[in-house]
Amino acid sequence: MGRSLAICNQKGGVGKTTTAINLGAYLAQAGKRVLLVDADPQGNATSGLGVDKTQLERSLYHVLMGQSEAAQAILASPVQRIDLLPSTVDLTGAEVELIPQVGREFRLKEALDALKTAYEFILIDSPPSLGLLTVNALVAAETILIPMQCEYYALEGLSQLLKTIELVRSRLNPALAIEGVLLTMADYRTNLTQEVINEARGFFKEKVFQTVIPRNVRLSEAPGFGKPISTYDASSPGAHKYQELSQELLSRVNATVAS
Repeated sequence: MGRSLAICNQKGGVGKTTTAINLGAYLAQAGKRVLLVDADPQGNATSGLGVDKTQLERSLYHVLMGQSEAAQAILASPVQRIDLLPSTVDLTGAEVELIPQVGREFRLKEALDALKTAYEFILIDSPPSLGLLTVNALVAAETILIPMQCEYYALEGLSQLLKTIELVRSRLNPALAIEGVLLTMADYRTNLTQEVINEARGFFKEKVFQTVIPRNVRLSEAPGFGKPISTYDASSPGAHKYQELSQELLSRVNATVAS
């Protein structure tokens, strides 16, 4: 059975999509079958995997609105062992169109449940908001991976997300757990980065991944070429760290399964 992770933080620019694409790429490189679900209307995970959003006949929007089965909307991405459930700008409308629908928070879960035997990991790239699309991601996921930028007030911004997680747990998905907190955009030339790392570890304890993702030009360039960092520049510091993250996640998952 596949493990589904929602990659969530209502703040934009913290490295959600970068993490979804590159973690997915290294899990695939480790031999895992991965489905990347682009639940962000901006569709950056879709274009970041080299898929032209303007040429799509079906997308996650059609799946959530009941106009298509998930299996019919999935594409094989250019990256081996990664499939993509793509997003287009249509998804912006889903946030409003889902409001009157029965079981609106469960649309994504119902669509993905049928696919769990086909994939070992389902990674859901969530939008930078706490609206209905993010709630769908949290209901569909078993665990949440929270990317957190090494910046001032990084932890303050998380209190709202943690409240949303608690609400989803109490009403919609009682088994939802935090997979881990991933520190991103670390710049070790500043004292601030180390302060944020210490603060995060103090608050989230062992939930914080040991792997810390550095600020890295190559990482930010790669999506513009429609490639994960593993094919764009596998020798860059960002590539090494995402590979490390995938290994750390796999060892956590194996430990959970063993226990």
